[in-house]
Amino acid sequence: MYALIRRRFYNPAQLFISSFMGLIIAGTLLLKLPIALHQPLSWTDALFTATSAVCVTGLVVVDTATHFTLIGQLFIMLLIQAGGIGILSFAGLFTYFLKGGSSYENQLAIRDFSNADRLGEVFTLLKRTILITFSIELMGALCIYMTLGGESSTQSVGERVFFSLFHAVSSFCNAGFSILPRGLMDDMVILNYSFQFVVAVIYIFGGLGFPIVINVIKYVKHLFNRLLKKWTSRENFYRPWVMTINSKINLITTAVISIVATFVIYINEFNNVLSVHDGVGKWIIAFATATTPRTAGFNSVDFAALHFSSILFVMLLMWIGASPNSTGGGIKTSTFAVAVLNMLSLAKGKERTEIFRREIATISIQRAFATMFLSLMVIGLAVFCISFFEPSRPLLEIAFECFSAYSTVGLSLNITGDLAQGSKIVVVLLMFIGRVTMLSVLIAFVKKVRYVHYKYAPEELTIN
Repeated sequence: MYALIRRRFYNPAQLFISSFMGLIIAGTLLLKLPIALHQPLSWTDALFTATSAVCVTGLVVVDTATHFTLIGQLFIMLLIQAGGIGILSFAGLFTYFLKGGSSYENQLAIRDFSNADRLGEVFTLLKRTILITFSIELMGALCIYMTLGGESSTQSVGERVFFSLFHAVSSFCNAGFSILPRGLMDDMVILNYSFQFVVAVIYIFGGLGFPIVINVIKYVKHLFNRLLKKWTSRENFYRPWVMTINSKINLITTAVISIVATFVIYINEFNNVLSVHDGVGKWIIAFATATTPRTAGFNSVDFAALHFSSILFVMLLMWIGASPNSTGGGIKTSTFAVAVLNMLSLAKGKERTEIFRREIATISIQRAFATMFLSLMVIGLAVFCISFFEPSRPLLEIAFECFSAYSTVGLSLNITGDLAQGSKIVVVLLMFIGRVTMLSVLIAFVKKVRYVHYKYAPEELTIN
């Protein structure tokens, strides 16, 4: 039996997908326990909530603050944590620590999702991932706790600690869950700009991606050593390419999108949803509103009240999403950047896509466009299905919900709880596919062809 399972799940994509499915099933059962609930919860809503937590989406059909007990909220936080880091990472680390190592086969499977350059780096990267996650979450929880002022005076110290830890985990994992009745729009925190800014910083870190954060830390260490050598021995301690091309592209894309989006939201919503804020507070809420669609899902404003143009812009931000190998979703910033660079190369008449004196590999360009096409195909099919179940619902609301679910964002135009049973199932499937990616689903179930040593003659097609 064991040998059969090993043969069946040798494909790392199959292992990845089945791990998430198992975690969702376990979460559904936990959330149905009487100790987790203040009020009865249907199996569909339990499945929806568990999927939203594991897939770090944040869409909710019931109020997390009032429907679940402290134990239920703890279950949700643990599901978010496991889903954010990736159950495959946990499985690999448990194997490593409990058995004193891991098989070559398991390391190959984990390497496919960690993007380590060498096989020996696989578990080093996974251990660093866990260390970075817990370190940032603990620092984030401490910062959140320090921002809580008189508005939380009715809470005990224990309640403040849990509140801080829950929101730190939810922020870093880009889950968007909150134990406040109205999320970040709640009267307790809506004008607490320090809290709003800290939460935004935490989910931006979570959306960068573990390899990028590790690479940035390595680059900062290099700069420090270089300055130290220069001051002490007057030597030029320089190492080229400490910052990888992958990190540069994703960091620049993230920065540009965040800055542009903040200005767009600030200008477009100045006299609308931002009118209740003044001065620096208006900029902070604009910044939070511009960055949360990149799969964080916290609602500092009522997104249903945004101008139509802002809603369309938010849908674009949700589709792009966060960086690869992060807790966020979407097509990823690197995919968007590669598509733009390839478009510019075609416009210039260049045969290769180049950046920073390096050529982007053909396989990366193929993956980028496959990811974009598959995402739009899946989202379009979901829009069709929900429109079939609820023909009277406005198309904009359905499209926004589908983009949010596929990109694991968690934002909504306030329709999630009112969806029909069939629509909820569609959204559950959409959240799951968005988290594991449609490309992984295809890799898991489409049989790979054998490598061949011949090559057909190329032929150009009429495209434009």
